[in-house]
Amino acid sequence: MPSHAFLEIAAGLKDAIAHAKGDQGAARVHTIPVVDVKQVRERLQMSQREFAEAVMVSLDTLQNWEQHRRTPHGPALVLLNVLDQHPEVVFQAMKNRRAASRT
Repeated sequence: MPSHAFLEIAAGLKDAIAHAKGDQGAARVHTIPVVDVKQVRERLQMSQREFAEAVMVSLDTLQNWEQHRRTPHGPALVLLNVLDQHPEVVFQAMKNRRAASRT
């Protein structure tokens, strides 16, 4: 007899296939909101260079995001959303990490 985990995985695959075929009710889709990178940076009162260094991307990447030539995705998009909603959390984590690396 199949295990409970197998049945859950099989049901999830069935839902994913139905969703791929256009059945919008077949699966839950999680999306991360798009962020206006320039607006976040300006609200934080940071230069492009400072902000690029803070989020660990090149200045070119930041400028491409701000000018909508590229769109952040994956971990960068998550980080930008956290910076948009709770910048103090990100900056505190960065400060803690720098302090830990010095010891």
